[in-house]
Amino acid sequence: MTVDKVILASPRGFCAGVEKAINSLTWMVHVFPPPIYCYHEIVHNKLVVETFTRVGVIFVQDIAEVPKGSPVMLSAHGTAPEVVADARGQGGTVVDAVCPLVTKVHHEIKTRAKKGYRIVYIGHRGHEEALGAIAEAPESVDFVETVDDIDALTQDDRPVALLAQTTLAVPEWSALADRTKERLGEVWMPGRSDLCYATTNRQAAVGAIAPHIDTLIVIGSENSSNTRALVRVAKSHGVAKVLRINSESELPEDLSGVIGITAGASAAEDVVTRVVDRLAPVNGCEVVTATIEEEFFPAPPELRELLNGLTSATALLLDKELPSDTGQHDSARDALAELNHEPAWIENRSLTSPE
Repeated sequence: MTVDKVILASPRGFCAGVEKAINSLTWMVHVFPPPIYCYHEIVHNKLVVETFTRVGVIFVQDIAEVPKGSPVMLSAHGTAPEVVADARGQGGTVVDAVCPLVTKVHHEIKTRAKKGYRIVYIGHRGHEEALGAIAEAPESVDFVETVDDIDALTQDDRPVALLAQTTLAVPEWSALADRTKERLGEVWMPGRSDLCYATTNRQAAVGAIAPHIDTLIVIGSENSSNTRALVRVAKSHGVAKVLRINSESELPEDLSGVIGITAGASAAEDVVTRVVDRLAPVNGCEVVTATIEEEFFPAPPELRELLNGLTSATALLLDKELPSDTGQHDSARDALAELNHEPAWIENRSLTSPE
């Protein structure tokens, strides 16, 4: 292939919620002997999941699969209240890595349901985030994914609240929200959009580079909602060729011209670097920045308490004061790099289940 130039969309890749989740699970790997269990994929990224699987994390679809007393992490996508209760009832350490922006939607559903609202929730059928959110008040929620779903809604006398999965494409959300208002009339919506900042920022960055590229490469996994949204947004901006890949090994050999690159919110920057190296643009790279992101989400409270307790116990044994730990690596990229470099402590980990 002969690529003239690469244009990198910014922001791209890991968001604050993904940073929080990956860092938290990395600390679980450090603290507990394997296996460590995680309810659903920690984030929707094939390479991230493979890394954690290799160091002793077992991803499950049902809390009943977790042996009693085993450490469990709940994924970033949010978890149904009854599943959280079942996990805590297992008797082991439970750390909830839910993104705070997803927690916001859960709170909105609970609050509006208690006030007697009928909640129209726009999302992707079967997605973990949607399932966890709806479970907060299933008797009050009408789930919709398409215009046909909205048109099938019946009228009633309850006030209507309109909420959404955080990772929808902006044009998708806008079209379905408008149709809901046309169909049901006045609706309550939160003062701050349910669509997360990372979703909208990455989509805006794609829009900024779209007029200047021949092809867009979207790095991320097929089951990542925000990654698929980037593909749809690029096509809506008229990009002639849009490719979604997991890694550089999936690049076709016939690429040419100006190539744009973005990455879903759960895709690592290391993969972006390898893709650029594989493309080897004749005239180098340009970065187009739509906005600067400075968001940071602290580690889950359960993890902070655990690490502070370990720090206190260690200080008592050593008879000296140690600094408390925030439960955060410098970055999720560093955390994954450490796991992928296979230090001796990882190589020697036993994968036997606890008694």
